[in-house]
Amino acid sequence: MTLAPRSTGTGGSSAFDPTVLDSLSKLSLVARTLVEGFMAGSHRSRVKGSSMEFAQHRQYVPGDDPRFIDERIFAKSDRLVVKEFVAETNFACHLLVDASGSMGFGSTGKGSGTSPEAVGTRSKLDYARWCAAALGYLVLGQRDTAGLVVFDSTERRKVPPGNGAAQAASMLEMLEQTEAKGETAVGDVLQWLLPRLRQRGIVCVFSDFFDDPQTLMDGVRKMRLAGHEPILFQVLDPAELEFEYAGHLRLDDLEGGAPQKVDAQAIAIAYREEIEKHNATLATQASSFGVDLIQQRTDQPLDVALQAYLSKRTARARSAAR
Repeated sequence: MTLAPRSTGTGGSSAFDPTVLDSLSKLSLVARTLVEGFMAGSHRSRVKGSSMEFAQHRQYVPGDDPRFIDERIFAKSDRLVVKEFVAETNFACHLLVDASGSMGFGSTGKGSGTSPEAVGTRSKLDYARWCAAALGYLVLGQRDTAGLVVFDSTERRKVPPGNGAAQAASMLEMLEQTEAKGETAVGDVLQWLLPRLRQRGIVCVFSDFFDDPQTLMDGVRKMRLAGHEPILFQVLDPAELEFEYAGHLRLDDLEGGAPQKVDAQAIAIAYREEIEKHNATLATQASSFGVDLIQQRTDQPLDVALQAYLSKRTARARSAAR
């Protein structure tokens, strides 16, 4: 059950600011070794093919393309060997956006909407779909494949993986139309989706992760074992972390439960301890699986938050490739 002060709202969105997306367009989201590709022209994989980067020699067999015979080795040793190269592969990015009721909470920020001048309250769902739109923009801009799933306790809507301008338009339209409602079950959704993800790749999950940590991480673990790379973007409102309310509050359950009246000061310490414990458990388990868990506060500028993470990730991938 997720409780929130009654004054919360979801905000609204009719478009995504292209200046924010353009500011991210030079960064690369790179897969680790379990994923078969890098984007931004760095699509490395262990699949052998005929790209420009040499991998190894092997003995010539009838039927091999004679263009790949190494003439210098033949001239020196009279041996027929062919060159193999690192093949480029299609990169798949699966974007999963939690649109359950708890994601409708918002206490801060300029509007979810279309420009920095828009005034209003930014909900967690607003922030999550901005992030998903930005990453989708990056992937599709590199002519790679991206798909979108909007979920609560089950899959609600989806755009199957694809590429091109029509794909981008379909994904943005779905994100714009998404509303926060229903209960959440992130771990169950991950396990249900797993056999339906036909192409291995990065699975970016945008949620507050107010779910049972064990169930959630069981889904993450199975994604990892299947060859996907989950990245967990935990979107939280600063009020949820700091709980600096005073006096008596009415807390509404955004996922359908009965409202509660509480003394804010009486529960503040216990509340902070509980959410810190929950987030620490998620972080520890994610780290044990080698999975990135990125906590994003809705009072952070979107482009700054994503640039910091993607720059760090790109540098790490380049270092590992040396």
